[in-house]
Amino acid sequence: MARRRRAEKRLITPDTRFSSELVARLINSIMERGKKSTAERIVYGALDQLQQVTQQDPLQVFQQALDNIRPQLEVKSRRVGGATYQVPVEVSPDRQVALAMRWIIDYATGRKGIGMSRALALELGDAFKGTGNAIKKRDDTHKMAQANKAFAHYRW
Repeated sequence: MARRRRAEKRLITPDTRFSSELVARLINSIMERGKKSTAERIVYGALDQLQQVTQQDPLQVFQQALDNIRPQLEVKSRRVGGATYQVPVEVSPDRQVALAMRWIIDYATGRKGIGMSRALALELGDAFKGTGNAIKKRDDTHKMAQANKAFAHYRW
Protein backbone atom coordinates (compact mmCIF):
# COMPACT_ATOMS: atom_id res chain seq x y z
CA MET A 1 0.00 0.00 0.00
CA ALA A 2 1.35 3.42 -0.92
CA ARG A 3 2.48 5.56 1.99
CA ARG A 4 2.77 8.88 0.23
CA ARG A 5 -0.45 9.55 -1.65
CA ARG A 6 -3.40 7.75 -3.16
CA ALA A 7 -2.96 6.41 -6.66
CA GLU A 8 -4.73 8.44 -9.31
CA LYS A 9 -7.60 6.75 -11.13
CA ARG A 10 -6.98 6.37 -14.83
CA LEU A 11 -9.78 7.25 -17.20
CA ILE A 12 -10.98 4.29 -19.23
CA THR A 13 -12.06 5.10 -22.75
CA PRO A 14 -15.35 3.40 -23.67
CA ASP A 15 -15.15 0.53 -26.14
CA THR A 16 -15.82 1.17 -29.81
CA ARG A 17 -18.80 -1.13 -30.37
CA PHE A 18 -21.05 -0.49 -27.36
CA SER A 19 -19.58 2.81 -26.07
CA SER A 20 -19.59 1.27 -22.59
CA GLU A 21 -16.92 1.67 -19.94
CA LEU A 22 -17.94 -1.65 -18.35
CA VAL A 23 -17.27 -3.55 -21.56
CA ALA A 24 -13.94 -1.70 -21.90
CA ARG A 25 -13.02 -2.76 -18.34
CA LEU A 26 -13.91 -6.36 -19.16
CA ILE A 27 -11.75 -6.24 -22.29
CA ASN A 28 -8.84 -4.79 -20.30
CA SER A 29 -9.26 -7.47 -17.63
CA ILE A 30 -9.22 -10.29 -20.16
CA MET A 31 -6.28 -8.84 -22.09
CA GLU A 32 -2.98 -10.67 -21.63
CA ARG A 33 0.43 -9.49 -22.80
CA GLY A 34 -1.04 -6.37 -24.43
CA LYS A 35 -3.12 -8.28 -26.97
CA LYS A 36 -6.15 -6.04 -26.91
CA SER A 37 -7.56 -7.07 -30.28
CA THR A 38 -7.65 -10.70 -29.13
CA ALA A 39 -9.41 -9.68 -25.91
CA GLU A 40 -11.92 -7.60 -27.91
CA ARG A 41 -12.62 -10.57 -30.18
CA ILE A 42 -13.26 -12.79 -27.14
CA VAL A 43 -15.58 -10.30 -25.41
CA TYR A 44 -17.53 -9.29 -28.52
CA GLY A 45 -17.89 -12.94 -29.52
CA ALA A 46 -19.21 -13.77 -26.05
CA LEU A 47 -21.70 -10.90 -26.16
CA ASP A 48 -22.88 -12.00 -29.62
CA GLN A 49 -23.43 -15.55 -28.36
CA LEU A 50 -25.22 -14.16 -25.31
CA GLN A 51 -27.57 -12.20 -27.56
CA GLN A 52 -28.41 -15.33 -29.58
CA VAL A 53 -29.17 -17.34 -26.44
CA THR A 54 -31.18 -14.75 -24.48
CA GLN A 55 -32.74 -12.84 -27.43
CA GLN A 56 -32.11 -9.61 -25.47
CA ASP A 57 -29.74 -6.67 -25.67
CA PRO A 58 -26.32 -8.13 -24.73
CA LEU A 59 -25.26 -4.96 -22.92
CA GLN A 60 -28.33 -5.15 -20.66
CA VAL A 61 -27.73 -8.85 -20.00
CA PHE A 62 -24.07 -8.18 -19.19
CA GLN A 63 -24.98 -5.34 -16.84
CA GLN A 64 -27.61 -7.45 -15.07
CA ALA A 65 -25.14 -10.34 -14.72
CA LEU A 66 -22.60 -7.99 -13.11
CA ASP A 67 -25.25 -6.62 -10.75
CA ASN A 68 -26.14 -10.16 -9.72
CA ILE A 69 -22.50 -10.98 -8.90
CA ARG A 70 -21.43 -7.78 -7.13
CA PRO A 71 -20.59 -8.46 -3.47
CA GLN A 72 -21.91 -6.00 -0.87
CA LEU A 73 -19.66 -7.22 1.97
CA GLU A 74 -16.30 -8.92 2.23
CA VAL A 75 -13.89 -9.79 5.02
CA LYS A 76 -10.50 -8.20 5.56
CA SER A 77 -7.84 -9.42 7.94
CA ARG A 78 -7.09 -7.07 10.85
CA ARG A 79 -4.33 -7.76 13.32
CA VAL A 80 -5.28 -6.70 16.84
CA GLY A 81 -3.09 -7.52 19.82
CA GLY A 82 -1.36 -10.51 18.27
CA ALA A 83 -4.56 -12.07 16.92
CA THR A 84 -5.83 -11.83 13.38
CA TYR A 85 -9.56 -11.25 12.92
CA GLN A 86 -11.63 -11.52 9.76
CA VAL A 87 -13.50 -8.22 9.90
CA PRO A 88 -16.52 -7.69 7.61
CA VAL A 89 -16.36 -4.46 5.63
CA GLU A 90 -18.54 -2.91 2.96
CA VAL A 91 -17.17 -3.06 -0.58
CA SER A 92 -16.75 0.15 -2.57
CA PRO A 93 -18.65 0.28 -5.90
CA ASP A 94 -15.44 0.27 -7.95
CA ARG A 95 -14.14 -2.80 -6.13
CA GLN A 96 -17.53 -4.51 -6.50
CA VAL A 97 -17.22 -4.30 -10.28
CA ALA A 98 -13.57 -5.37 -10.18
CA LEU A 99 -14.34 -8.44 -8.05
CA ALA A 100 -17.35 -9.39 -10.16
CA MET A 101 -15.33 -9.23 -13.38
CA ARG A 102 -12.42 -11.12 -11.83
CA TRP A 103 -14.71 -13.92 -10.67
CA ILE A 104 -16.42 -14.18 -14.07
CA ILE A 105 -13.07 -14.34 -15.88
CA ASP A 106 -11.59 -16.84 -13.42
CA TYR A 107 -14.51 -19.24 -13.70
CA ALA A 108 -14.72 -18.82 -17.48
CA THR A 109 -11.01 -19.65 -17.72
CA GLY A 110 -11.62 -22.69 -15.53
CA ARG A 111 -14.08 -24.18 -18.03
CA LYS A 112 -11.84 -26.50 -20.01
CA GLY A 113 -12.53 -27.96 -23.41
CA ILE A 114 -14.32 -24.93 -24.90
CA GLY A 115 -13.08 -21.63 -26.24
CA MET A 116 -12.78 -18.60 -23.99
CA SER A 117 -15.48 -16.71 -25.88
CA ARG A 118 -17.99 -19.54 -25.40
CA ALA A 119 -16.96 -20.05 -21.76
CA LEU A 120 -17.39 -16.33 -21.04
CA ALA A 121 -20.82 -16.35 -22.68
CA LEU A 122 -21.89 -19.36 -20.60
CA GLU A 123 -20.60 -17.79 -17.37
CA LEU A 124 -22.39 -14.50 -18.10
CA GLY A 125 -25.57 -16.39 -18.96
CA ASP A 126 -25.40 -18.30 -15.68
CA ALA A 127 -24.82 -15.07 -13.76
CA PHE A 128 -27.76 -13.45 -15.55
CA LYS A 129 -30.01 -16.32 -14.44
CA GLY A 130 -28.68 -16.13 -10.87
CA THR A 131 -26.83 -19.45 -10.97
CA GLY A 132 -23.26 -20.50 -11.63
CA ASN A 133 -19.89 -20.40 -9.95
CA ALA A 134 -19.56 -16.62 -9.68
CA ILE A 135 -22.91 -16.36 -7.85
CA LYS A 136 -21.77 -19.13 -5.50
CA LYS A 137 -18.54 -17.21 -4.84
CA ARG A 138 -20.53 -14.06 -3.98
CA ASP A 139 -22.77 -16.05 -1.64
CA ASP A 140 -19.74 -17.61 0.06
CA THR A 141 -18.22 -14.15 0.53
CA HIS A 142 -21.45 -12.88 2.09
CA LYS A 143 -21.71 -15.94 4.35
CA MET A 144 -18.17 -15.42 5.60
CA ALA A 145 -18.90 -11.76 6.35
CA GLN A 146 -22.12 -12.75 8.13
CA ALA A 147 -20.33 -15.39 10.21
CA ASN A 148 -17.71 -12.87 11.34
CA LYS A 149 -20.01 -9.94 12.09
CA ALA A 150 -19.10 -10.28 15.78
CA PHE A 151 -15.76 -8.69 14.88
CA ALA A 152 -17.33 -5.72 13.08
CA HIS A 153 -16.29 -3.40 15.91
CA TYR A 154 -12.66 -3.82 14.75
CA ARG A 155 -13.53 -2.00 11.52
CA TRP A 156 -11.60 1.22 10.87
